[in-house]
Amino acid sequence: MKSILLAAALAILAAAAQAAPTHVMIRAQSLDAKFIGTHMGGVQIILRDAATGSILAKGVTTGGTGDTGAIMKKPRERGALIAGGDTAGFDAVLDIARPTLVRVEASGPIGRPASSIKVASSLWVIPGRNVGGDGWVLSFPGLVVEPSAQREPDGSLKVAAKVTLMCGCPIEPGGVWDAANYSVEASLMRGDKVVAKAPLSYAGQASQFSGAITGAAPGRYVLRVVATDAKTPNAGVVEQKVEIPRRR
Repeated sequence: MKSILLAAALAILAAAAQAAPTHVMIRAQSLDAKFIGTHMGGVQIILRDAATGSILAKGVTTGGTGDTGAIMKKPRERGALIAGGDTAGFDAVLDIARPTLVRVEASGPIGRPASSIKVASSLWVIPGRNVGGDGWVLSFPGLVVEPSAQREPDGSLKVAAKVTLMCGCPIEPGGVWDAANYSVEASLMRGDKVVAKAPLSYAGQASQFSGAITGAAPGRYVLRVVATDAKTPNAGVVEQKVEIPRRR
């Protein structure tokens, strides 16, 4: 019996001795844009052992969105890095003793919960083989939509919406993300029925769109704002409750 216990203890010690702290850099990149970091509250990262579900590491991406020229403008050669030392990411340190299939679960941007999405992926991680450089890059498709609404004296509902990429990158005429490629529409909903709607046009400031919904009777509605990009799959939808009061 003692020999069995001794063998088991030696096996445990041997496994512990083989474990190697392994760095895995995780980055969250907005589709067709830059990295999601501190400006947008970062992205929540959880790394799990795919076989057991146990958590290996967790944290939040922090840092800047990265170099616009390197990411969006310069032709990229295979293997060339686009992330710099201050580019947003989460450096996870895994204590593993064997090759491990790691599953990452990411959600964000944390600072814009109404537009937050979840992304998951898997990667074999080898003890002692660090994943550095650009790292394990997760793609976050979508648009962040932040609407507001107020009743005008003429009875219409003025709707404004700030629309950005998931990294917070701005949309503006002639910019890297050209406002001409984006469509923004506001609808007043009762259940699944559209009661009234109106397009929101670029309002003269980066990422700002506005318009007015007319013809809706006083009452309570759900305001739905939908933003889409004509050149990518990126889209964003936000709904909020609004009320049009009776005119006095």
